[in-house]
Amino acid sequence: MAQENPPSPATDLILRSAEAQRATWVSVAVNLVMTIVQLVVGWLAHSQSLIAHGLHSFSDLLSDFLVIYASRQSAHPADQAHPYGHARVETAATLILGASLALIGGAILWESGRRLQHSEALPAIQLSALWVAIATVLAKEALYRYLIRVGERLRSQLMIANALHTRADAASALVVVVGIGGALMGWPFLDLLAAALMGFMILRMGAELSWGALKELIDTGLDESQVEAIRQTLQNTPGVLGLHELRTRRMAHQALVDAHVLVDARISVSEGHRIAESARARVLREHPEVLDVLVHIDPEDDLNLDLAAVRLPGREALLQEIKPLLAGLPVPEKVVLHYLSGRVEVEVFLAHHFFTNGEALRQAEARLAEKLREHPSIRLVLLICCAAPN
Repeated sequence: MAQENPPSPATDLILRSAEAQRATWVSVAVNLVMTIVQLVVGWLAHSQSLIAHGLHSFSDLLSDFLVIYASRQSAHPADQAHPYGHARVETAATLILGASLALIGGAILWESGRRLQHSEALPAIQLSALWVAIATVLAKEALYRYLIRVGERLRSQLMIANALHTRADAASALVVVVGIGGALMGWPFLDLLAAALMGFMILRMGAELSWGALKELIDTGLDESQVEAIRQTLQNTPGVLGLHELRTRRMAHQALVDAHVLVDARISVSEGHRIAESARARVLREHPEVLDVLVHIDPEDDLNLDLAAVRLPGREALLQEIKPLLAGLPVPEKVVLHYLSGRVEVEVFLAHHFFTNGEALRQAEARLAEKLREHPSIRLVLLICCAAPN
């Protein structure tokens, strides 16, 4: 039986967006119903904690619409203005959601404290508030289990954040159940304490979401275990002799990676490029969370060379410097420069028939070495008596 080909990145992005939006619309429907029921029954049954929880459910509605907007924007392909795509829209939406929750939680906490100072004047709570609070717990917990499965399958931090928000909402609804139950048993202040505790929980969750989004926006790297796995993949690439300056940064549910890999200093540019492309392809294939990899090829470990190669003369300047040194020799067919360890090694390709024997070649190289003894940039000049490859 023929094996089905995996979807292309563009198709996968569209499927992810569609599933995220479908799950979010389910969340919208549940939260819309619970918001209306809690606000109406909370007002009629005189329960401040149920009203507060209704406002919290209304904030859930706002967050759901924020998720829908972010999912649609994130699905847009990369363009000239956004060469890395639009995944950071998810991060910005998470930051807005977290800040909004923190403000709502602080407001609920403040209002509950104000009402606690005059709890004796509060009207009696009705039994209907308790039944609605219990129904809210069950509805929110069921919604959490659905959203967390979708979020983990899509590796969407925003969807997972929304699911965790729903779980916290279920927990806070349980607190409301206890508060309303206590108020019905003759302790009306428990309803306000429940509202205050719920406000604190919302405030803390909002702060955590905002902090996570801020860390991503300031390019926080992947976990140490993930970085080590990527390091091993790069080091196991044929042709890679070493690795340094491996850096990662998060971008919503994905990550960007760049690294310097060490290759044989004498290979061609095209072979070095092939090794880099091979390393990049291996990381993308073995680490699905990685969006893109930038591989920089190094002929030596230049981590501590302090940009020595950049300060050395360029090709044209060096050719002018060695021209007098090659006086008496034919025009080179090719000159290859190797910038290594802060100096330059020059390979000069001459016509194969110029030197009649090896002794003459060695004498010419000895004369060049004597002239180069005090040269600040050139370490040595090698004379190669064969036609240079085209």
